[in-house]
Amino acid sequence: MIITTSEVVSGKKVAKTLGVVTGSTIRAKHLGKDIVAGLRNIVGGEIKEYTEMLIDARKEALDRMIQNANEMGADAVISMRFTTSMVSRNAAEILAYGTAVKLG
Repeated sequence: MIITTSEVVSGKKVAKTLGVVTGSTIRAKHLGKDIVAGLRNIVGGEIKEYTEMLIDARKEALDRMIQNANEMGADAVISMRFTTSMVSRNAAEILAYGTAVKLG
């Protein structure tokens, strides 16, 4: 599956637009990680516990978007983006979305 943030795939022509594809995951904070993150926040620097959580969440959302595109019979997803939103005080959604296309 070709994934690109641009509207074109180099060397290929979009033969058919299949529609919007999405994949998402909702992640909540973990009390133990919050304590460690709070301590890091005091001394400064990267909060690795949250960085790792977000990397995993983006990968899961991307994998789910690709699964959605495969189910539609897509060859590629163009104009792919990530977004995030708060679901509750302690949880956030990571959403991957783009346009599924058939290439010619």
